[in-house]
Amino acid sequence: MDLPTYPRHTSALRREISSRNLARAADHAHETTYGALPSVVYSEDERGDHGNFFPASYRRILAKPAWAARLNKTYTASSRIVRGHERERAELDCANSSDALLMNIFCHPGTLKSQRVRCLLGVEQGATPEFGVRTRTPLRGGYDDRTEVDMRCGNLLVEAKLNESDFQTAREDLLARYENFADVFDCHRLARTRGQLRSYQLLRGVLTAEHSDSRFAVFCDARRPDLCEDWFAVLCAVRCSHLRSRMVLVTWQEIAVCVARPLQTFLATKYGINAMPLPRG
Repeated sequence: MDLPTYPRHTSALRREISSRNLARAADHAHETTYGALPSVVYSEDERGDHGNFFPASYRRILAKPAWAARLNKTYTASSRIVRGHERERAELDCANSSDALLMNIFCHPGTLKSQRVRCLLGVEQGATPEFGVRTRTPLRGGYDDRTEVDMRCGNLLVEAKLNESDFQTAREDLLARYENFADVFDCHRLARTRGQLRSYQLLRGVLTAEHSDSRFAVFCDARRPDLCEDWFAVLCAVRCSHLRSRMVLVTWQEIAVCVARPLQTFLATKYGINAMPLPRG
């Protein structure tokens, strides 16, 4: 089945995040990209603060080498910055980076101490988040796909999205290389755009979770119903109900209601992510 795309949701969220960060950037070391919709690219200042990160989260990132290594992920749009060749910039410096948002929340010292967060995500006390983790998914012919997931926390694998356009597309023959692809998915029910399978990243995530006996979560913004629809379209094609029960969609707004109040304020100011009350009972 062919599903429509929803560029209006992507562009509206990009505009909001750009506007919010242009307003707060005067108080932080930063640059901006040029174009109709500029992005703010922050950098560390002389005090050791970084405008793209909540201070307590940033201190913990710097103190843990495995987390700090993520800060070196290359920013691919330096050519859109005046004098962009003069120094290296990282993807997590960018105001609309979903990886930076993820680390702002889960590197905060209080987030995984919160029983509400652990219950929301189904992770055990003491679980430590890992970022940019290479997982293993078997391919036909004895090969492996070493797909990277944005975060692993206990047995939970996470794909994090903010204002990315979609979950990418791929030719069906590329996905058919995965050993259990036809067993896991009813291929006739998978959504397509111009003949290509939609939500390539989600399909890979489900296959990885199935192989590793893990759970798989998508974190996205409640202002992106298009991404939510893509997620549920994938779930509809998963053959096994037991595997479907290990898949979950969580919005940033649902997470925000469970975190420390100062972090809530940061998320609301910088991203427009306002806490969404969870149902009682």
